[in-house]
Amino acid sequence: MLSSCLSRVARRSVAPSVRRSMAAAAAPSTAVSSSLNDGPPSVFDKIVKVTIIDPSGARRIIPAMVGQSLYAACDMNGVDLGPSSCGPAQEKVRSTTWTEPLYGEGAASGFDHVLLQGGNEGVAIVEPPHENEKKMLEAYWDENEIFPESRLASQVEINDKMDGMVVYVPDRIVDDIP
Repeated sequence: MLSSCLSRVARRSVAPSVRRSMAAAAAPSTAVSSSLNDGPPSVFDKIVKVTIIDPSGARRIIPAMVGQSLYAACDMNGVDLGPSSCGPAQEKVRSTTWTEPLYGEGAASGFDHVLLQGGNEGVAIVEPPHENEKKMLEAYWDENEIFPESRLASQVEINDKMDGMVVYVPDRIVDDIP
């Protein structure tokens, strides 16, 4: 109430020409930016679309946030990959001179096996599989089911270059027998 009274008094004491110039400065600009990089960042700058192909051949496009694991993106969108391989990668490359060891992390099972599209530039940026991930794939899957594109979904971090990437989900290992 007090603030509205003060603003009325302030409006009366300002000359009309000054009020018009202040209103013009406060009005939002109607000009459209010619560059996509202008303006504030948007949440859509951090979301990519990933196409999931299940074993029956059905395609499903899901949104994935940059920085999360492929397993988390699939889990949030109802794509069943089986049990997670638990933690993220065993080590994280922070720069050209520093690799941080993440103790207690890494793949603990090989159930969430996926095949990443080889030609996507985002796949080339992803860290290569660690030894632990390779061991889990070899322990859980037959030799003829593992390809160069084979990864564990919990070990793949989504990046902004993965927009439009295709992920094939092979037949699951039976994991629900008591």
